[in-house]
Amino acid sequence: MFPKTAFLAMVVMAQAHTVAWTKGMYCLGGSDPSTDDSNTNTAVAPLYNLTQENWWFQHDRGCDAAPPKNDEILELPAGGNFTVELAHNRAMTTLSYDGKFTSAWPDGKDHTEDWAGPGSPPDCIQDDGAMHTNNQSMAAGTAFAISYQSNMAEVTMENLVVFTVLEHTPWKRLATYEVPHDLPACPEGGCTCAWLWVPNGCGQPNMYMAGYKCNVTGSTSSKEVATGQIPKYCEDNSDECVKGAKQMIAFNQQTGNNVEVPNGKTPMYNKAWGWETGAQNDIFA
Repeated sequence: MFPKTAFLAMVVMAQAHTVAWTKGMYCLGGSDPSTDDSNTNTAVAPLYNLTQENWWFQHDRGCDAAPPKNDEILELPAGGNFTVELAHNRAMTTLSYDGKFTSAWPDGKDHTEDWAGPGSPPDCIQDDGAMHTNNQSMAAGTAFAISYQSNMAEVTMENLVVFTVLEHTPWKRLATYEVPHDLPACPEGGCTCAWLWVPNGCGQPNMYMAGYKCNVTGSTSSKEVATGQIPKYCEDNSDECVKGAKQMIAFNQQTGNNVEVPNGKTPMYNKAWGWETGAQNDIFA
């Protein structure tokens, strides 16, 4: 039997970061649609200093041209929740090798509940800064956004709206996100979703955006998701928070940045930028 430690040593050779793995994701098997790579981390690499054309749904590595199989889709139960796997490599999820190389953590290894540094940069978890945090309390938070467009080419910053936020993530491998009760059904062909993360320090100041085919299930709502507005820093004054539907954060790119960031701050999916954790129930027109 191939030793787990030896295998993990192999995958760590590539720079490790984190993305939400689930059926329905683009680039699940890598950027070549004709192959299914069980040991891929193509979708994991961060986005930094790119043009909007290239960072948008990971066009820079061809993920926008590697859709999921026709029968695979991320299901979003209205008023319920869904679970994804936050990991550095597909091999460290249950979507590869029958889950033999998984653990409770994104890197497939075992850690204490109070996992912390030292690492590189100093005190950051892991030598390559993959977790982008010193500990769980400092993890910036991640989000999912939805666009009611089946064709990714029709998705825009304005119609891609954040619908759920999970504070203090990425942290453990399994992450469960809440879905608004009034999220309406998707059109025929499904919706397009994105997983989003802007780390708070501990390495390169980058961002993450991965794509998914998604579908809202069990919805009886006739509401419509409003046009997404640009989020705003409001930690010092809650009256400054943008209410209702908000766009994703685009940050530290050559083009397409959409937020004004005060000196010394990082835009994140948390209260400081107008998001409460959980389902975003105020996003409707």
